[in-house]
Amino acid sequence: MKILITGGAGFIGSHVVRLFTNKYPQYSICNLDKLTYAGNLENLKDVERKPNYQFFKGDIVDANFISQLFEQEKFDAVIHLAAESHVDRSISNPLEFVNTNVIGTVNLLNAAKQTWATGTPNPASGFRHLFYHVSTDEVYGTLGDTGMFTEETPYDPHSPYSASKAASDHFVRAYHDTYKLPVVISNCSNNYGPNHFPEKLIPLCIHNIKSNKPLPIYGKGENVRDWLYVEDHASAIDVIFHTATLGSTYNIGGHNEWKNIDVIRLLCKIMDSKLGRPEGTSEQLITFVKDRAGHDLRYAIDSTKLQRELSWQPSLQFEEGLAKTVDWYLANENWLNNVTSGDYKKYYEEQYAKR
Repeated sequence: MKILITGGAGFIGSHVVRLFTNKYPQYSICNLDKLTYAGNLENLKDVERKPNYQFFKGDIVDANFISQLFEQEKFDAVIHLAAESHVDRSISNPLEFVNTNVIGTVNLLNAAKQTWATGTPNPASGFRHLFYHVSTDEVYGTLGDTGMFTEETPYDPHSPYSASKAASDHFVRAYHDTYKLPVVISNCSNNYGPNHFPEKLIPLCIHNIKSNKPLPIYGKGENVRDWLYVEDHASAIDVIFHTATLGSTYNIGGHNEWKNIDVIRLLCKIMDSKLGRPEGTSEQLITFVKDRAGHDLRYAIDSTKLQRELSWQPSLQFEEGLAKTVDWYLANENWLNNVTSGDYKKYYEEQYAKR
């Protein structure tokens, strides 16, 4: 099977690429990434020379490029993770999110439809054509103090980012209904773990604590998120990819609801312990800033359907996963320094230019 994984140099994508490349040596894993600021091939140094891995640099917004790539490579399946995902950036530049998350997704759908219309998978080989679209819980909007998002929750996006992801979800379902394209969709809660780009809350605060810089918290830090360890998300994608019913949707959550302020207080406590600082030192860096526009109060994912139908379970509770995440960042200071300085771009741009 030849699988195209879009956004494979990003945070979640790199963990999916690593899992599939290592676990399925019989598969050909093709990583397509534009290598924007959040795409970092250093995330995949441990698999970049494996014989079943191949990297393509390109933009999913370029319809001609995508069409030619599919015609050339004849992908059997797609796991689509490439997306603009930072809410603050979507507020300042919504059109970029429309182009990547909506137009880019439709370009991939069109290419898959065209490619798979001319050939059918061999049942004896044990695989099927599949367009797997990875989405977010933010498409559902916000919750009050109670309740959880299910697969039947109506869409109610509140930011340009979540609106663009909701639109892409609708297009994927429309291609299934209109063209019978084999698709599945998953909507996940907030991910955390190794290789997370340090503009997001947890890696940003890890970096700032190390540097004794302020820890910016929106509003009063009362916003609640359900946290999912990134390797658990990758394992769920693996299960859904191989066993989900075509046309279905699954929510992926960690069952770890935390207020943002409590996340940072726990992180401060872990960091003080790891860095040998007196307890309470890092917490003094917490700084409350003006709240984000359209900031959803609470997200909570009900992943009962995934657990019941496909027997998936998250492996880590948040406290354990956060400690593992801190350990990784402290053990990979070069990675963090290269990302924050921008040096991570230079080496791979030079290497790519030589190919």
